Amino acid sequence: MDPIESINPKKDSTLAMMLAAQARGWTIYCMQQSDLLIKSGEVHGRFSELEVRHDLHDWFSVKAIHEGPLIELDAVLMRKDPPFDMEYIYTTYMLEMAEQAGLRVLNRPGSIRDCNEKLFALQFPQCCPPHLVSRDPAHLRAFHTEHQDVIFKPLDGMGGASIFRVKPNDSNLSVILETLTHQGTVQTMAQKYIPEITEGDKRILLINGEPVPYALARIPAIGESRGNLAAGGEGVARPLTDRDRWICDQVGPALKARGLYFVGIDVIGDYLTEINVTCPTCIRELDKAYDLDIAGDYMAFIETLCHAGRG
Repeated sequence: MDPIESINPKKDSTLAMMLAAQARGWTIYCMQQSDLLIKSGEVHGRFSELEVRHDLHDWFSVKAIHEGPLIELDAVLMRKDPPFDMEYIYTTYMLEMAEQAGLRVLNRPGSIRDCNEKLFALQFPQCCPPHLVSRDPAHLRAFHTEHQDVIFKPLDGMGGASIFRVKPNDSNLSVILETLTHQGTVQTMAQKYIPEITEGDKRILLINGEPVPYALARIPAIGESRGNLAAGGEGVARPLTDRDRWICDQVGPALKARGLYFVGIDVIGDYLTEINVTCPTCIRELDKAYDLDIAGDYMAFIETLCHAGRG
């Protein structure tokens, strides 16, 4: 994960998972990418053994530091935030090597690496709005001419960063496309603007392909077209609609098949827009709104998975 001292303990889903694991009597450790190494063909780590607390000012303490093979652990949760750079990819290679030696890694590192959060959604075109992925400004410009009101965004962004809404006759279209495509050298996504964004960009969490029955609708701030909480959106919890459940039914089996055990999909109106496989959040907000224990449910699933592996 990212440094535990840097998280927001009120909202952080990884901390919620740690608290749920500790409540089950598990010993919990945290590692950063810099704590991984390969020694004589075996993946090792430097583990900080933690005690975590429901305290917004003092949420953890380090009990001890251990070093050893990752295979000594029962399970490793990969919860590192993007940027999805080469160091991130190297980390997935190392975790995949440990997985091949018998370690349970959630989500599966190869699937995290292979399933770009924006491109992966396009494998379910029946669920998606009209879209285009290209690095050719002419193609992107033609898409805008056809649909008039378009969202352009990078394929490797998070938290709403570098997302542009381009309306008809926007004089900034050329510079936006030059910026996002790096002068035609970087693939960029275009999606038809979905007006229902004003009602919220819904985050739906799935555990082993099965949805939590409530979504967090992230409603854009006034003057914004992005619902991301990191961009100032307001989170409002709501029950899933029939359409939400249909989208989950379309996506869920593929998630299970790929070992993507904890995933957050984004739905605006009737459309799937992203599938978040790295470190989806919103556990704390949904738990509070509906008296849920999503992290506890996930730990129960992990326990079942680990016991099945031993069998």
